[in-house]
Amino acid sequence: MAPERRGRAVGRRTYLRFAGAATASAMLAGCLDGEDPDDPDDVADDDADPDTDDADTDDDDDPDTEDDDASVTITQGQFASTLDPQDHRETPTDNVILQAYEGLLDREPDGTIREGLATDWEYIDEQEGQVRFEFREDVTFHNGDEMTMDDVAFSILRVVDPDVGIVSPQADQLAGVVDAEPDGENAVVVTSDGVNPMVFGNFASYCQVMQESWVEEAGDEVGQDINGTGPYRLEEFTEDEFARFVVYDDYWGDEVEVEEVVYDAASESSTRVNSLLAGESDVVESVPPQDAPRVEDEDGTRIEAVPSTRVLFMPMRNNVEPFDSLEFRQAMNYAIDLETIIDEILAGFGDPTGQPTLEGYVGYNEEIEPYPYDPDTAEELVEESGYSDAEIELHAPAGRYLGDIEIAQAVSGYIDDLPNVSCELEQREFGSLADEILDGDLDTSPEFFMIGWGNTTFDASQTIIPWFGEGTATQAFVDEEVYGLIDEAQNEADEETREETLRETNEYLNEQAPWVFLNRQYSVYGISDRLDWEARQDEHILAKEMGLQ
Repeated sequence: MAPERRGRAVGRRTYLRFAGAATASAMLAGCLDGEDPDDPDDVADDDADPDTDDADTDDDDDPDTEDDDASVTITQGQFASTLDPQDHRETPTDNVILQAYEGLLDREPDGTIREGLATDWEYIDEQEGQVRFEFREDVTFHNGDEMTMDDVAFSILRVVDPDVGIVSPQADQLAGVVDAEPDGENAVVVTSDGVNPMVFGNFASYCQVMQESWVEEAGDEVGQDINGTGPYRLEEFTEDEFARFVVYDDYWGDEVEVEEVVYDAASESSTRVNSLLAGESDVVESVPPQDAPRVEDEDGTRIEAVPSTRVLFMPMRNNVEPFDSLEFRQAMNYAIDLETIIDEILAGFGDPTGQPTLEGYVGYNEEIEPYPYDPDTAEELVEESGYSDAEIELHAPAGRYLGDIEIAQAVSGYIDDLPNVSCELEQREFGSLADEILDGDLDTSPEFFMIGWGNTTFDASQTIIPWFGEGTATQAFVDEEVYGLIDEAQNEADEETREETLRETNEYLNEQAPWVFLNRQYSVYGISDRLDWEARQDEHILAKEMGLQ
């Protein structure tokens, strides 16, 4: 079941009511950091953000749009890292790519599974893990070639089989899938290594279809161009700056209202908001509380907010000191006042968590509460751990998530306030941090870092497997008992038994404290009133779902 959606009116009122907390946010972060909030050099300031992915506002570099009335510009905090839909793990990249690429199945804005390129799907043998997808017949790639079942099978294998093109960082998103073969002219049979209860749910969220011959011809340049089947084809692309799409005339689906969509990025929230207010952008993401009144007070713009499918947390690698100590990891959770962080920094737009799985997901454990703020217990646990006077460093991105660097400042400040631990904050450019986390080598990841994880399947497994499964690209916690629980859930066909195993897994992970548990993120957008668009929980910003006033 999808989590409850917060409607626009309630969300906007609440956001604005708390907008005055922006000053308090800066003060909280500054005080906990031992800095002077009245000193402009010390107060958290987006202008100090070192990210290099800012949208370049120089006119010389702006894309030439063809029809302003039917053109929409979307500005994210980060730009796409690649145009290869199977060689990344980032939502900002998805948002650019998904204008043009499509998957086997799709999801409604509330998360319900719907048809994609496939029109029918069924189990052939549930115990043997065999399923069959049947596809629509009128699909062509943007180069004019017809989509074949060989292309579909190739696309699946390119994700799960490292011998087919690339070692995809998305392999665990199709966990269990081992083979795919054409079945006649309009169907593909997918085989898993056994029972695979998430096979349809995973294909509804992941695996875009690519043309096999085009990929092979493009070689190393596949990440610099797009040849999808979607409603928009790539017209212009400048790496790290912008991508411009126009309508694909031979699209199989419904006609779209937006004829042109431009994606760019600005890591500084003030730059994004100014772009919206100046009419240079139509949708901007992660509007901070202090800028919400400016958006609401301006004629022609508004705020939209929705609880997302993303959870923010801070993994602690348990293969290094002092994080190999259970007591030390639990102490880090007791040390922070999460409720105050959400109230003061996020203006209430966040839900506290104490487990990897979000409320409303299959496997969520209702009996688990977030760790309470208890600095005395934290101090005692640090002593018990044997790591008194430990010096740790928190790596955190700026501009990727709502209030990210301010949250990181607060957390590092709370920990540093403990008399027997010192903590320093290392502000990181998101791309370089993500590269270290996603390279599949546990030892190259920072020992303690902040990250957000979007799980659009509404099932606990697609958070637990990537972060706690053995040998995944993002594994940051090594634990044999978790491996066993994951295997048990993944090989259980009975839904109730599987869900109970996932609840047990969440309870175990709460006790083990592999992360400093933070919050569920809310997506807060600034939007031009000329757009009719409902924000999605999965953070996807799809021009095909937009209407024009």
